[in-house]
Amino acid sequence: MIQITLKDQTVKTYAAPVNGMDIASSISPSLAKKVVASKVNGQLQDFRQPIATDATVELITVDSQEGLEILRHDSAHVLAQAVKELFPTTQLVIGPTIENAFYYDFATSHHFTPEDLKSIEEKMKEIVKLNLPFHFSTMSKDEAIDYFLTVGEQYKVEIIRNIPETHVTIYSQGNFVDLCRGPHGQSTGMLKAFKLMKTSGSYWRGDSKNQPLQRIYGTAWATQQQLEEYLHYLQEIEKRDHRKIGKAMNLFHFQEEAPGFVFWHTKGWTLFQTLLNHIRNAQRDYLEVNTPELLYQSLWETSGHWEKFKDNMFIATVMGEDKHCALKPMSCPGAVQLFKHLSPSYKDLPIRLAEFGKVFRYEPSGALHGLFRLRGFTQDDAHIFCTEEQVQSECYKMSHLILQVYRDFGFDNVSLKLADRPQNRIGTDEIWDKAEHALQQAIIDIGLPYTVNSGEGAFYGPKIEFVLKDAIGRDWQLGTIQVDFNLPQRFDAHYTSHEGLKRHPIMIHRAMLGSIERFIGMVLEHHMSVPLPFAPVQVVIATITNTSEIADYASHVQTLVNQSGIRTELDLSSETINYKIRKHMVAKVPIVAVLGQKELQNQSVSLRILGKESQETLDLQDFIRKLKKDITMHQ
Repeated sequence: MIQITLKDQTVKTYAAPVNGMDIASSISPSLAKKVVASKVNGQLQDFRQPIATDATVELITVDSQEGLEILRHDSAHVLAQAVKELFPTTQLVIGPTIENAFYYDFATSHHFTPEDLKSIEEKMKEIVKLNLPFHFSTMSKDEAIDYFLTVGEQYKVEIIRNIPETHVTIYSQGNFVDLCRGPHGQSTGMLKAFKLMKTSGSYWRGDSKNQPLQRIYGTAWATQQQLEEYLHYLQEIEKRDHRKIGKAMNLFHFQEEAPGFVFWHTKGWTLFQTLLNHIRNAQRDYLEVNTPELLYQSLWETSGHWEKFKDNMFIATVMGEDKHCALKPMSCPGAVQLFKHLSPSYKDLPIRLAEFGKVFRYEPSGALHGLFRLRGFTQDDAHIFCTEEQVQSECYKMSHLILQVYRDFGFDNVSLKLADRPQNRIGTDEIWDKAEHALQQAIIDIGLPYTVNSGEGAFYGPKIEFVLKDAIGRDWQLGTIQVDFNLPQRFDAHYTSHEGLKRHPIMIHRAMLGSIERFIGMVLEHHMSVPLPFAPVQVVIATITNTSEIADYASHVQTLVNQSGIRTELDLSSETINYKIRKHMVAKVPIVAVLGQKELQNQSVSLRILGKESQETLDLQDFIRKLKKDITMHQ
């Protein structure tokens, strides 16, 4: 007999061996209908696999997150079966789950079309209706190779040859057989809600030098309602795509001649500079600096980046010299050089250096994504050099500054993560104790919810991560406060202590936005526009008719508004006023000030506000006062 301890700490006794389904059936028939896997002593396994010794067992059901992952894996196998039935010469490659979805890669000369996806999805529904059980078995590697060679699945053969174990696991449903670690659920009939989404190209083993493949993506959920909610969520994401909004607002574009780099248009660059100036004003007690973008290999070797980050760096050979240099992937080493140049004493600390540094990191072309994933971007870096005793107060001040900047841009839902010491680290336990306590106390003083990510700190110090939730519930990891015991030591940076001794400072890396470009993309997707204080054009002054009197009044209004430091455009075009309003609303201009004969006579303006259907009329001076107040309130 063996003892099984369940998740609720209930202990049940069974004759050995027993499996997950046996355990579920002994508890209740309804549970047995929902179980899709077992977690035995913390390890996920097929519910069909025997348990022969005492163990802790958690039953994974279809309505749990882990169960949902298994449903998606099941869906990938049903997709592969459907493709093989409709396109028999297709070779199977791999079919894993990914976030909220699944895919399967196929090798075929046939190009899958949208119509094909409809046919494949219908075939999948037929397979689901058959309620085919998933069968689990094992084969020796030689047996598996012989089998897949016989059925013409060359990619499966290559995969098996690279598996170190002597045996492999096989899953089947009906006549369909696939190589798979599992686990899988009970039957195809458990798949209640799925949809094929799109196709794309891929390569065998992710290498563009290898055979091109076709990938079919799908999503699967436990219920139809969950599926519909997810599809609506995807529609929201599509509607908020910053690339589309950026195009509508005439902010930026990308070209194939410069993958991963942004072409900023005038309005986009105005937004970029407005954002930078806002941060400058917020961090007045920092010294703004600038460090070189191209530095010799020797500096990157000292910093450790050459060893750990070389594959992500843009490296060049200096003409006429037998030396390598690299575009900087981060600004930290340069900041240390500035600190060393100051030769400070303890009386000068803390020293806060801020830099809007352009950095360069290699990303595969397939990973590039608008402003979110670039090869060249600008970081709002700051590096604070201080004593151990100053870490807590500095982190508290930094956290308040970061949160205020987030609020200025309309991000109020923020949570924090504290990543503490990993197993492999530098520095004494004493200094780690002090640093972790300082960061934790700073978080507690701020009063925001936080979680501790044990062991996820860098080897050179703990850190705080700021996570923002946007308008549709997505989490964005953004700002960081990273304590660093390492870099000052590597560069032998020091200050003179009150005893006259040379001491290494604690270095704190601070990024509020991380990447300016990425943050602009986030703002566009969160608001589907740009908040009034930061909009490149805050007001468009549009005329109903173009008589000389109204045109003169429009110019007068623009002059007064511009004198208040507000960014405007004048629209004296011959289009109808409805067309003008619609055009500027599509371009996400926050305010359109409409001027006609009535407004001229009353020395007033009629306002159309982005996102509002109604129109209001204000006296000209009241309008300017209101505009200044609205902008100031949100800064």
